[in-house]
Amino acid sequence: MKKSKLSPAQIWNMSMGFMGIQFGFALQNANASRILQNFGADIESLSWFWLAAPITGLIVQPIIGHYSDQTWTRFGRRKPFFLTGALLAAIALCIMPNAGVLAVALPPIMIGAGMLMIMDASFNIAMEPFRALVGDMLPEEQNTAGFSIQATLIGIGAVVGSWLPYILVNFLGVSQSALPGEVPDNVIYSFYFGAVVLVGATFWTVIKTKEYSPAELKSFNSQKVVETKGGLMNIVTSFKQMPETMKQLGWVQFFSWFGFFCMWVYSTPAIAQHIYGTDIEDTSSSLFNDAGNWVGIIFGVYNAVSAGFALLLPIIAKKIGKKQAHSVALTAGGLGLLSVYFVQHPIMLILSMSFVGMAWASILSMPYALLAGTIPLTKMGIYMGIFNFFIVVPQIISGIIGGPIVKNLFDSQAIFALMMGGVSLLIAAVFAMFVVEKRTNGTM
Repeated sequence: MKKSKLSPAQIWNMSMGFMGIQFGFALQNANASRILQNFGADIESLSWFWLAAPITGLIVQPIIGHYSDQTWTRFGRRKPFFLTGALLAAIALCIMPNAGVLAVALPPIMIGAGMLMIMDASFNIAMEPFRALVGDMLPEEQNTAGFSIQATLIGIGAVVGSWLPYILVNFLGVSQSALPGEVPDNVIYSFYFGAVVLVGATFWTVIKTKEYSPAELKSFNSQKVVETKGGLMNIVTSFKQMPETMKQLGWVQFFSWFGFFCMWVYSTPAIAQHIYGTDIEDTSSSLFNDAGNWVGIIFGVYNAVSAGFALLLPIIAKKIGKKQAHSVALTAGGLGLLSVYFVQHPIMLILSMSFVGMAWASILSMPYALLAGTIPLTKMGIYMGIFNFFIVVPQIISGIIGGPIVKNLFDSQAIFALMMGGVSLLIAAVFAMFVVEKRTNGTM
């Protein structure tokens, strides 16, 4: 048997929940450093707090992938996992900016860091099954379109999530002022709204999408699969047997995510220092909060460009090849990050981040499109989880070495961390050209 082609509406419905997840994820990316600095974190320790994200992803995603492959309930195969993750992430979104109020036995920064870890674990619980769902539901010829539509919805959610704190201040009059050690109201209310959108969008996918049963998936898979006994040992066995394409993409992913992690952690202090000329130690100042709000805007810009560019990627990939399209996009992103050093006015950052958005669109879609056809359907979840190793390991390394590098090598000038990220994306673009594209139609 062969999978039926899905209509564009069905593909959009299938990925709607991912839009909600990225709405919350964008709020975290644009504001977590700012919140932690409000609670007392210094610039050198920021990357250490951000380690919560990749560490939880390293642990959670392969486990979730394994169990979602093995699970079938009356609610579906992947649905129970991303719904649970969405609910937990929504709770963490509501608690994190209020850590100062909730602190009794622990300092606010520890509660904030703890919520960041819970939030990331929850996002990871939700995200991996969404990736696997596309591989489950779409025939190979629709994989690129499916992941591109998913990237577009990711971009839409991330744009609104990134811009929301700025919108609340400039259009709805919500205060951005806060006493030392407190989080501004516009950020707190944005996190509340993000929690509602996250849960609502996830329920949309749960209601609108009908998953294939295990018997149907088995009938689609032309590969003779030898099931591995021993529960979680299946992860180890699958890791050893990973497709060659996945190994090649590992290097591309490593340098891609190393670069973006540098941007997420250090954009607020870098732009506050380098462009706004403010003292980043004074996190309660209006100028620092202006810089923080503008970081949300430019993060929204790169996500908006990502949403649009993702729709063009299938056309570009068809003309020049998937790996070539990915390499071109990564090159654009690297040059965009490097250009931030030469920016003299905040408005000019819009152009820099537009190029970054091209890279982000490709990172969210092309590696998965290259990979999906090489993975047996019965192990789609576990291999998507293992593939996440190549996303989280570079972030862990960046988190460990980033702070000491910024402090000792860059003299606490965060702008050079962004330059390091730009160079990393250019290296990823080179590695992308060495990926061997394969089509297996469900076989390996």
